Amino acid sequence: MTESHLFLDTIPTVLYGAPSDRVFLYIHGQGGAKEEAARFAAIAERFGYRTLAVDLPEHGARRDGKKLLPWIVIPELRTLLAYAKEHFRTVSLRTVSIGTWFSLLAFSGEPIDICLFSSPLLDMEDMILTLMHLAGVSEERLRAEGEIPTAFGQTLSWEYLTYVRQHPVRGLSKKTAILYATEDETIRRATVDRFTEANRADLCLYPGGEHWLHTPEEVAFMEAWEMRMLRAYEK
Repeated sequence: MTESHLFLDTIPTVLYGAPSDRVFLYIHGQGGAKEEAARFAAIAERFGYRTLAVDLPEHGARRDGKKLLPWIVIPELRTLLAYAKEHFRTVSLRTVSIGTWFSLLAFSGEPIDICLFSSPLLDMEDMILTLMHLAGVSEERLRAEGEIPTAFGQTLSWEYLTYVRQHPVRGLSKKTAILYATEDETIRRATVDRFTEANRADLCLYPGGEHWLHTPEEVAFMEAWEMRMLRAYEK
């Protein structure tokens, strides 16, 4: 499988696959990197797609000091989409965890063909409020102090929470599939069910798995799901 490394502005990306007029944008999750897209790209290529992956701020080859904040990430993803729309006839999405939430914000209203989301973060407000509860931090205190570090490594931010509330997300495509592990310790099942119902998405459950799907068994299940959905959406 061919791969080409390129920079969009200062953003490191990699393009996988044989020439095609269709592309998947691969947006990784927390702790990921663009190179993890190679596994999915090998599958997508069989269905006639290239895969364009990006390093989010503070990840992979990024050395520019930018932070993983939505008001920084969203413009970068829109730059990625602009490139994709210029060079490809159709644009689809393969996202992981927080990469899903960033993508839902960045690509709202855009002509996205297929969406494949695994362990998707779909409700950031709920996530932040849960962290606040665990840390024993009230909204009043967070508003007054602005930022509050927590014992579990996350810094709570009033600016971030305000941004989230001002930027709700919605689905992007009628062809949306979600892979969710039933023991996901990060994403609530009720959140996934609400999004699935509201957007008529196809939900696949991995029994017993946690948020990070990475074991050989989990990866094999994920690849079977990816191929099954690509076949279904080709019809």
